[in-house]
Amino acid sequence: MKQPFSAIHRFRQRLGDRLFLALVTVLGLSVVGLAVAMAIVLGRDAGLAFERFGFFSFLTRSSWNPVSGEFGAWPFVLGTFITSVAALVLSFLPALGLAILSAEYAPRWLANIIDYTVDLLAAIPSVVIGLWGILVLAPFLRENVYMPTFLWAAENAPASLSWLGNPTGYGLITATLVLALMIVPFTTALARDAIRLVPAEQREAAWGLGATRWEVLRLAVLPYARGGIIAGAVLSFGRALGETMAVAMLIGNSARLPRTLFGPAATMPSVIVNEVREAVDSLHLSSLMAVGFWLFLVSLAVNLTAAWIQRRMLVGSAGS
Repeated sequence: MKQPFSAIHRFRQRLGDRLFLALVTVLGLSVVGLAVAMAIVLGRDAGLAFERFGFFSFLTRSSWNPVSGEFGAWPFVLGTFITSVAALVLSFLPALGLAILSAEYAPRWLANIIDYTVDLLAAIPSVVIGLWGILVLAPFLRENVYMPTFLWAAENAPASLSWLGNPTGYGLITATLVLALMIVPFTTALARDAIRLVPAEQREAAWGLGATRWEVLRLAVLPYARGGIIAGAVLSFGRALGETMAVAMLIGNSARLPRTLFGPAATMPSVIVNEVREAVDSLHLSSLMAVGFWLFLVSLAVNLTAAWIQRRMLVGSAGS
């Protein structure tokens, strides 16, 4: 009697495994299919703009005028690149220092407070941070940084006024600072997890050779965790590229090339969210879809690059 029961039990196990594999496969492929469908829809709706201005030429055109029907994404591409790169540069070292403090130096109670605070900052909606920027940060910078700098330049270096711009408080620098603040929690969390995943043997080997605490961190921990740290920075850069509400609320939203530090600019997400409801002309709407299509491609490339960096460096660390 045991043999039939064992055969039925094995059949049920195999059936359960196959059903679970089929379910996981369907769910995984649905995510891929959703991404492909998004790209197809964006590309289809952007077809009119690409046909009129060219697939690559659309990125290099600097004129965006819905009245005359001239559209080019270069001002928004440049604004997105400047704000995202500057935000990553400003936020990387503070985020890495906070991750090292939490993972290596802080006592457990302090590390818990840091971790909870970082996670809380990451969970704050961007529109709330944008409101804080409008009500607190922009007036503070205008009164204490922009206006004094502008007045000093007007008295001592009038030629510099051409690249300083109008110090209203809403412009390129303000949006960059807020964007840097927004990506600090993501860079910190990913770097912290990468540092904590370093095997204890790495640290113990360095301690056994007589290394100091700083030398253990510099020679054993950070080289092993560098893949996760760099990948986290690249992922944070990808988030900065796609950030919309806070940037749209603070950057000034000008369709011209960003030629001044204090003056207004625009990014690819901000121009979409600001103009999509007003795009009654088919060419205008198609141009916004073209901006969205290129933003989709860039974000996808950034995320794939982060995954490739992490895999490449983890393999290198394991091999060494």
